[in-house]
Amino acid sequence: MQRREGWAIWVTGLPGCGKTAISRKVKELLNERGIDVKILELDEIRRFVTPNPTYSDEERDIVYAALAYMAKLLVECGMPVIIDATAHRRKYRERARTLISRFAEVYVKCPLEVCMQRERQRHAEHSPSRIYEKAQRGARVPGVGVPYEEPLDPEVVVESDKLSVAESARKIVEFIFSTFER
Repeated sequence: MQRREGWAIWVTGLPGCGKTAISRKVKELLNERGIDVKILELDEIRRFVTPNPTYSDEERDIVYAALAYMAKLLVECGMPVIIDATAHRRKYRERARTLISRFAEVYVKCPLEVCMQRERQRHAEHSPSRIYEKAQRGARVPGVGVPYEEPLDPEVVVESDKLSVAESARKIVEFIFSTFER
């Protein structure tokens, strides 16, 4: 039996930039082409790893390490994986890159002001609501209360304030097919 090779892409960007919508559209487009893919949404996973999150640096280190390890295990089993997580520190994404041989980073670039406006309007399934309002009251939010370290050399950049969700997803799928699904 021939085993399929897995791969992982980490979709990163500020809260509200469109990571989840784009990740879900990428999954849909891949499914249409017969490729099953698993999305690991950090906000959903965090509920199991830290049911009462404090968002401390130590807790974030643990949660992101667990996320990278889950992705590694899935990839080793031949499963393509989309990691949907802000990962405000480069070290979190770089840890995944060292663990996963077929790995790429996708940066969803979007101005903070646009992210803040989008976040006010969204009804997210798993992520905390009104995250930027909480930052104004002292919460540690990437881009506001905690610096967001942009990727230095991402394999794909989509500007979600200039491209639609579908256009962004198509750009990512083109990359996946040129790199992992040849």
